[in-house]
Amino acid sequence: MTKGVIHLLVYCAQGTKDASTLQHNYKIMDSEVKGRVPVVLIVTGLENQEPEEWWRCNERSILDLGMNFADHACITALAINEGDANEVRRRREQSYRAVCNLIEQRCPQNGTGVPTIPPARKTKNIVLFGEAGVGKSSVVNLMAGKEVAETSSSMQRCTLHWQDYAIDFDGESYKVFDTMGIEESGLEKQDYLVAVANAYRFIKTLDAEGGVDLLLFCVRAGRFTTALQSNYRFFYEFLCNKKVPIVLAITNLEREQKMEDWWEREHGIFTRYQIHVAGHACITAANELEGIHQQLYKESRVAIRNLVKEHIAGEYNHAWTGGNNVFVSLAHALKEILVKNAHIRKATLAGQLAKRCGMSPETARQLADMIEQESSK
Repeated sequence: MTKGVIHLLVYCAQGTKDASTLQHNYKIMDSEVKGRVPVVLIVTGLENQEPEEWWRCNERSILDLGMNFADHACITALAINEGDANEVRRRREQSYRAVCNLIEQRCPQNGTGVPTIPPARKTKNIVLFGEAGVGKSSVVNLMAGKEVAETSSSMQRCTLHWQDYAIDFDGESYKVFDTMGIEESGLEKQDYLVAVANAYRFIKTLDAEGGVDLLLFCVRAGRFTTALQSNYRFFYEFLCNKKVPIVLAITNLEREQKMEDWWEREHGIFTRYQIHVAGHACITAANELEGIHQQLYKESRVAIRNLVKEHIAGEYNHAWTGGNNVFVSLAHALKEILVKNAHIRKATLAGQLAKRCGMSPETARQLADMIEQESSK
């Protein structure tokens, strides 16, 4: 400490223990560093639960016990064995990124020669969105080259409900977030509250996964509703602040002899809705068809994969930033675009955030305040 060679203290604790057991060692550290060095918390042993669940359950106790951490990461540190399932490998990779990001963000870069950790994330994230019934799950399977997503209507018809899928092709790894977008009908108050809670969890998940590299807007040919523009604005303008590439996948074109002919005839509809994209693919995602349709299906796989590879954000132009500001923007957009009854009490919203997102009442109130202020502008 006298030589100034400690740049960061990492307090490692087991997630199986109560928060109060952390206090003794914390006080020893705090008495020595007296605020001169940032202290971060890494919680291990969380293989069997959602990573942030421990923090949500213990954040209030930690603050009440007088422990102030500059940041935290909830992880698994188990070694990967050859026979481990994909989910175990995903959790391990997620933990690796979380620890690296924690050190990168909290270790001061003050010219003392502290090394910079190279970017750990290699998987690129795609947010796939659109109305129910346009074939988003089938598009996931088309890209993957196998059945990884259920194509039934079992996915909840709830705004911003999502499922994620890890897929690989042409030597690259991707995570696709199959996301329920905005439907044509508006939201009642209770539906809005659920959607806001979903938005918060969605932003936090994307933050933990490293952001968004590509928006893939799925549209069914011949089905154009007022939700077309609403979905575009919600995901491109509000979620990604117009900083992430967005492309179109137009489905249900198996009856076209040449699928690209549809674009030549109909692309003006997107201009009328003020929807501007970096690229498109005219495809069929229906794999059960036979004959000429099977050839179209193969062509569609090539087209959708090329679309992704050509337009996905590269390592050096990744521009998505999340956090609470994006969440507030999404909550405001939901109210502006969808809510039939705009009068929603701040206390009701705060209660919903605390209940459904596991955040502390104080944090929920602060976010509800920010949403109300944004909505009143």
